[in-house]
Amino acid sequence: MKNLPTTDHDHYSHQHLHVDATPASVGAGEHGITEQAAGTIYTCPMHPQIRQPAPGNCPICGMTLEPVLPSLEEGPNPELVDFQRRFWWTLPLTIIVTVLAMAADRLLVGGFEGQSYAEFLLGTPVVLWAGWPFLRRAAESLVKRSPNMWTLIGTGVSSAYGYSVAATFAPHLFPESFMMHGRVAVYFEAAAVIISLTLLGQILELRARSETSAAIKALLGLAPKTARRIRADGSEEDVLLAHVQIGDTLRIRPGEKVPVDGVVLDGESSLNESMLTGEPVPVTKRPGDKVIGATINASGSLIIQAEKVGGQTVLSQIVQMVAQAQRSRAPMQRLADLVAGYFVVVVVGLAVLTLLGWGLFGPQPSWVYGLVNAVSVLIIACPCALGLATPMSIMAATGQAATRGVLFRDAAAIEALREVDTLIVDKTGTLTEGKPAFSAVVGAAGWNEDQVLALAASLDQGSEHPLAHAIVAEARRRALQLLRPENFESSSGIGVRGTVAGVKVVLGNTVLMDSTGVDWQPLRDEAERLRHDGASVMYLARDGRLAGLLAVADPVKVTTAEALADLRATGLSVVMATGDGVTTARSVGARLGIDEVYGEVRPQDKLALVERYQQQGRLVAMAGDGINDAPALAKANVGIAMGTGTDVAINSAHVTLVKGDLRAIGTARAISVATVRNMHQNLGFAFVYNALGMPVAAGLLYPLTGQLLSPMIAALAMSLSSVSVVLNALRLRGSGAPRP
Repeated sequence: MKNLPTTDHDHYSHQHLHVDATPASVGAGEHGITEQAAGTIYTCPMHPQIRQPAPGNCPICGMTLEPVLPSLEEGPNPELVDFQRRFWWTLPLTIIVTVLAMAADRLLVGGFEGQSYAEFLLGTPVVLWAGWPFLRRAAESLVKRSPNMWTLIGTGVSSAYGYSVAATFAPHLFPESFMMHGRVAVYFEAAAVIISLTLLGQILELRARSETSAAIKALLGLAPKTARRIRADGSEEDVLLAHVQIGDTLRIRPGEKVPVDGVVLDGESSLNESMLTGEPVPVTKRPGDKVIGATINASGSLIIQAEKVGGQTVLSQIVQMVAQAQRSRAPMQRLADLVAGYFVVVVVGLAVLTLLGWGLFGPQPSWVYGLVNAVSVLIIACPCALGLATPMSIMAATGQAATRGVLFRDAAAIEALREVDTLIVDKTGTLTEGKPAFSAVVGAAGWNEDQVLALAASLDQGSEHPLAHAIVAEARRRALQLLRPENFESSSGIGVRGTVAGVKVVLGNTVLMDSTGVDWQPLRDEAERLRHDGASVMYLARDGRLAGLLAVADPVKVTTAEALADLRATGLSVVMATGDGVTTARSVGARLGIDEVYGEVRPQDKLALVERYQQQGRLVAMAGDGINDAPALAKANVGIAMGTGTDVAINSAHVTLVKGDLRAIGTARAISVATVRNMHQNLGFAFVYNALGMPVAAGLLYPLTGQLLSPMIAALAMSLSSVSVVLNALRLRGSGAPRP
């Protein structure tokens, strides 16, 4: 048992999940959460730091930008439609020119006069029309001095096509060594096949990439289109969700979805919240309980008052968090970025060396071999797979996590969580329900219970702390008269103070009592007894003299023991740090099997505790839900916030558990492990592919096999490499991580 010298009341207010949503990304529409057409932000799949308010191409890699947040109303991907049209219209020409180039010499001995012109007529539409988007991107990369994958493709295709055009219309310019079968060799078929295969690869990749946004679209589709509004005169009407305003009274009939976030005014029913929280057990809702938009009303009828609409709802904010995480950069990608920065220049240099090496030292026709091999090097070395390796894994993983009630702020959080070895947990609202119930009141000499309770409740009317709510609720249950507090002040999480009926009143723990000169020792034994039962104890003083104490108990969540046992089984060291008294902390820790417990901890002490473990070389995760947890959440290697906690805690954390269930930490770690493994696989494949592909394309195996790698085979390999990376990332959508 460890004890830090100060204490903390864990002051916070329980609210629903809230994350700042940028108006440019999230807005209220027919479905409640759709993109604002005028404010759509476009980004690059490979370089999410590129963001602009209009469509276009990425200035770094040349890829077509796509909306940060997909929309249910959007039609087919226009780039996919365009590529399919170009591919299918020119595929017959590519097949014919390839058959002509490969088989004419066999079918018609020595070919036929004008064969080069025929290949030119067949291949030119493929290169100049079907391949125009690629050639344009290649030109833009040169103008912007930002070489990328399109630079290599454009250079390779242009080299093969430009050489072939010159060989067709000015064959006299070429020496005898360029002659094959009585004419200067041409490679229109290579240029055409490269374009067709690149188009095919892009089509397959775009289709696969569209699956990574399936999770966001599924979330967007959860919101109902309409709501049933009750008018002031009692009549009812169905209105579009976009027309629902804060304060509207809505009816939710059995089987309907809750349209917006709100509070139950009348009725009782069970709601299925699994689509947002991952928790399959229905939750009973009664008057006063909060409801979340898009959850399903199982049986009874409910009347609710709308509290959050449009982009303010939990569903909207979850969508925004997932979209933000999907477009973030993983630290692991830095290696790929470093390589890519020099990659294109190195590849072009290798292609030039390949051309010169074969031309000067290779067998006849040496320069023809040199050109073919140089084009193969340019095409096969396309770094698209390298650039997609981690972004595709992140997009698939964050979508999968969201369906299980786990929201990652960014890719760095996913990468870091798997390495955490120490978990520090807050008690109130994290290990416990966060809904304290009044337990006991004890009066000091000259005070009875109702007097103590009435005075404490009068002061606590100004507090948002759950313990204060429990005290006020008990006073009202006993029908005690409460007075209005003045000069209310919350003292850094150690208690509250103010003036009631002109008299100074202080309510808090021993640190607050000591700082105000109040002798709390007369009730020390009674306080210890209550703490042994797991209750939180607060002393009450009036005009500097002890008036009594109050105890509030907060039950441990039924899933907490199971969650902690599972986490310890993975080798994680669990530590509890709470502002409650030492005895209370020890009691809860013993019940949950936590050996390392810190009691009477202030917010700055939680921060210092995180720093201390980090200085010892540990990788620390901090789980909490209160304002007082925010500094430690931000400082930890991974901050984990309960979705039922405060906005400050959630916005300070790296991971949010929508349900506030610690079992979701195990789910998050499993997803983290699977995602990082997937990124390693993708990066490893991309590096190995390029490391082996370029030497083979340069002709390294020719002395052993007598075979060269055709540019057409290089184009096929290049296209399939990108597709394989995306498909491997999509396997994360079927991850076997357990549900919370």
